[in-house]
Amino acid sequence: MMEVTREKSMENRPNWTSRYAFILATIGSAVGLGNIWRFPYIMGQHGGAVFLITYLILITTICFIPLLAELSIGKITQKECIGAYESINPRFKYLGMMNPVACILVAAFYFVVGGWIINYIYLGCTDFEANNYATYFSSFTQNSIPTCILTIIFLFTCIFFTARGIKKGVEVANNIMMPLLAVILIGLVIYSLNLPNAGVGLAYMFKPDFSKINGEMFLCALGQALFTLSIGMGTILTYGSYIKDDKNIAKSAYSIIFFDTMFALMAGIMIFPAIFSFGLEPNSGAGLVFVTLPHIFAQMTGGNFVSVAFFTLLLFAALTSGISILEVPVASLTERLKISRLKASALVFLIVAIIALPATLSFGLLKDISIFNKTIFDLLDYLTANIMMPLNALVICLLAGYGLKLKGHMFMQNKTLATLFNVGLRIIIPIVLVGVLLIGLQ
Repeated sequence: MMEVTREKSMENRPNWTSRYAFILATIGSAVGLGNIWRFPYIMGQHGGAVFLITYLILITTICFIPLLAELSIGKITQKECIGAYESINPRFKYLGMMNPVACILVAAFYFVVGGWIINYIYLGCTDFEANNYATYFSSFTQNSIPTCILTIIFLFTCIFFTARGIKKGVEVANNIMMPLLAVILIGLVIYSLNLPNAGVGLAYMFKPDFSKINGEMFLCALGQALFTLSIGMGTILTYGSYIKDDKNIAKSAYSIIFFDTMFALMAGIMIFPAIFSFGLEPNSGAGLVFVTLPHIFAQMTGGNFVSVAFFTLLLFAALTSGISILEVPVASLTERLKISRLKASALVFLIVAIIALPATLSFGLLKDISIFNKTIFDLLDYLTANIMMPLNALVICLLAGYGLKLKGHMFMQNKTLATLFNVGLRIIIPIVLVGVLLIGLQ
């Protein structure tokens, strides 16, 4: 093992203005479409309450370890992903390149969904009502020009804040959007809880049926926990590299997990009572947000207002995550190539746009193009979620467990807790992640 020390040349590197700013930005990175779009429908597909219990156990125990490891690497090295890996061992810099590459690929399909959200906000403002929302959604996503324009608008909005830097861009965006996101979510939760039969939806969320426990449900819960915390993308490492020395990263890690989980729970409390109130199925899958919920909004009193509020909530969540995703390649280009943040942002904008536009068109003009029996959009989703993120998380655990002397940097002075943490970091979590990778490759 080796001790990694900071370089004097990094003294002018930007830092968060406060612990609050760091926590808010990191929560903004974690709280995204994974919480408000993906979490409810994944839970709906895997038994409701029993999935929730499994998810809560995994995110507070197993997922805490790689989260803290990634924060530690960033804080100790005070460098972006490639530089951080290189500090541990010069040969590892090539492994560090996986992080900005993964973020670019995630952005390429994630930002397509961001464009869809903008469209649905517009629909809510225009009193639009479809006879069949499934048909509308299919028709809309195949409409090449509008969807490409919306993807670029979403990408430009994210890169605008990233280009302005940590204090004037990332912090400002999160300081505005995260409180607004919380206020809108709380308002929608209160509204949903007052719908008829809301109690049935709550029972579905919190009354477990343990007969639904199986291996697939466990792996889905673990994958969701890793996905929602942004582990294995480099965002946590990059944000951790902007922490000053006086920060308790273990406390910060648990704060991130707590608030991320609270947002996911509130999203479920907002959605499931509404679903059961209108007699729809909770396991409607990925179309829950863009097909099932608009159908519900159309039947509600004041449904247009609720629709605009919900998709605005979703937009803020997507933007805060999108900004953090772009921060990884922008920081890497800025520090590795010694170019300005503006130039790095412009280059990242161009690269993401080149990949994102074919992903957008994979629902329409390019829908017949198949790579490994997947559309371009589905391939990017599969490649990042099933392979690159678990692989990156595995590398992070091995680097932190074997490449760094974490003693003295960690929160645990208790030898027993420190031993358990290191066993988890070096043995248990890598075995679990290898299992996730093998299943993902099937």
